[in-house]
Amino acid sequence: MNQSAEFDPSSLKSRLGVDIGGTFTDFVLEAGARRYTHKRLTTPDAPERAVFEGIAHLLRETGMAAGKLDAIIHGTTLATNAVIERRGARTALLTTEGFRDVIETGFEARADHYDLRVRQPAPLIERDLRFTVAGRMSAQGEELQPLDLDALDNIARSLDAREIESLAIGFMHSYRNPRHEQQAAQWLAARLPRLSISLSSDVSPEVREFERFSTTAVNAYVRPLMHSYLTRLAAALASMSIRAPLLLMTSDGSLCDVDTACRLPVRLLESGPAGGALMAAHVSESLGLSQVLSLDIGGTTAKLCFIDEGRPHMSRSLEVARLYRFKPGSGIPLRIPVVELCEIGAGGGSIARVDTLGRVQVGPVSAGSVPGPACYGQGGERATLTDAHLFAGRLDPAWFAAGTLVLDADAARRALELDIATPLKVDADAAAYAVAEIADEAMACAAREHAIELGKSVAGRTLIAFGGSAPLHAARLAEKLGIDRVVIPTAAGVGSAFGFLLAPVAFDAVRSRIEPLMQVDVEAVNALLAALEDEAALIVGKVVPRHSCRVEVTVSMRYRGQGHELQVALPAARLDGDAHAILRERFEAAYLARFGRLVPRAPIEMLGWSVRLSAPQRDGRAASIDHIAAAPAIAAEPIATAERLVLDQSRRERVTSRFYRRDHLATGAFVRGPAVIVDRETTVIVPPNFDARVDTGGHLLLERRATLKENV
Repeated sequence: MNQSAEFDPSSLKSRLGVDIGGTFTDFVLEAGARRYTHKRLTTPDAPERAVFEGIAHLLRETGMAAGKLDAIIHGTTLATNAVIERRGARTALLTTEGFRDVIETGFEARADHYDLRVRQPAPLIERDLRFTVAGRMSAQGEELQPLDLDALDNIARSLDAREIESLAIGFMHSYRNPRHEQQAAQWLAARLPRLSISLSSDVSPEVREFERFSTTAVNAYVRPLMHSYLTRLAAALASMSIRAPLLLMTSDGSLCDVDTACRLPVRLLESGPAGGALMAAHVSESLGLSQVLSLDIGGTTAKLCFIDEGRPHMSRSLEVARLYRFKPGSGIPLRIPVVELCEIGAGGGSIARVDTLGRVQVGPVSAGSVPGPACYGQGGERATLTDAHLFAGRLDPAWFAAGTLVLDADAARRALELDIATPLKVDADAAAYAVAEIADEAMACAAREHAIELGKSVAGRTLIAFGGSAPLHAARLAEKLGIDRVVIPTAAGVGSAFGFLLAPVAFDAVRSRIEPLMQVDVEAVNALLAALEDEAALIVGKVVPRHSCRVEVTVSMRYRGQGHELQVALPAARLDGDAHAILRERFEAAYLARFGRLVPRAPIEMLGWSVRLSAPQRDGRAASIDHIAAAPAIAAEPIATAERLVLDQSRRERVTSRFYRRDHLATGAFVRGPAVIVDRETTVIVPPNFDARVDTGGHLLLERRATLKENV
């Protein structure tokens, strides 16, 4: 799977973005100045099957030869689902003597401090599969005790006898000196050549052993699965005469080659949502919007991201497989670069129910693609958010997903009546209203809470909504958050796959180095930064020439004694003579922006350094959206295709609404609410107090009537 031939992504003319979600698999094919979109149900038993079928459909409908594709860019939830569903490889852990239980004891992070029966996530690796070995490095990287290589022979026999497929190796202070981890890996690989081995010094070379060991355990747990999947995918693409490089989307919004994805699959966990954030950032830049809140709702979850000055908020920590409705502290912590997202279990397939206290609950359990919502007609019987929208009149049952799936309105009504209306003793309209309102309020609460956590404000922002379900909720959520303007981008229903086409080839190399600010050794740090740049170049250089890449340096800083640090961007790739003053100035500016005050006379310390090497980012503004299905000539004035009674969430009653096809709306077309605009992959609700128009880029701009403006 080695793809060592260099190429320039900006020169590619035919590229395909593929995003596998929990319910739908989305496709965006860029061919020259045109883009074609497609959406089909995910095949959870064999995710690659939906990929092959979708690619074949696009090639057949566009008449493009498979050999004309220049690149395939892929994001998938496969690794995430494997962790959530606990169906990864049989994995063991090898760690320093005395630290066998680190991944289980964790730290005092609780999802609910007042719940005496609160559950913690079970470790991925059971205690009897966690092995220890003598040997110790100091916090400065000096060997205190040699590694006991003889003991590794017994461990190798135990691993073989227990049929272990994958091994995570995490030793104390290996971020400062990885020699013991490398020795152990070499020793065991010679005896167990089929064993997949992940080193913490390779996966997450940072301080805090719990997060480092946990990240390495997750990487080891999903590594055989992802290697098998990507190997099958690459072979199948070759069988279709596709010779284009296969690139993988990572959680921080960048691309990597297949070999890197197979080695570090933990970096792919949030690949889909990261693509969506990139698309929203691109739209915000093209419209000149400095403060944006993005909303991405698919079939399973809703994701929110704050975007300032065209850049999504980033983080170096992530939790997966949360036990309590996506509450922080209830999942498995990871230390990887990632787009900062707030995620809740509310998507189109989220199952609605009435709990024992008579309250309507929506999600986090989803009907997925199989059996799917009741209205899909595939055996699903539980009421979902999509069923509520269909019964409320917001969906065109004959033009769902561009007509590839005909919805059953009677099945939606039956499910709502059985699961919601009957237990509450209300009519079906009230049930549909309640399901949608609970989902909307959950998103609004999550947005407010996330804003407080980041020290940001929702007021004055523009909401950019995409994903198959987000445009159904966008205007109502804007009302709840006091937002006056909503943007529904072109290809909103396949937003993440579109974002893949905008992602640069890049890699973040990181290393912990703890020292007080005033004692920073400039020469030693510059040597470390050069080594990190070389490490990143080994990855990025497989795909693009190193000389064309941009270098960005960040440093983790905090006041001494604090438990958390800030990521501070530096103006240059190397430190100079004024380094101490520049570092202090940058840290205080970041701290003041986040917390609104400084801590006078408190000593500052550095925790680690990160170097990001990235190829030039592709400009996605030149291409336009084209639809495979033949569309009638665009009318000068919008003409409604139908007029129906639609349940309005604000008024709690049905109002007469005009239906429009989005591909019938010309640039400048104006639609007065209440209205429903049906797109190929999604549906846009324009409430009575909003109006919509189409801008020159094809985006739909929704604005409150009281604040309607001439221009964005």
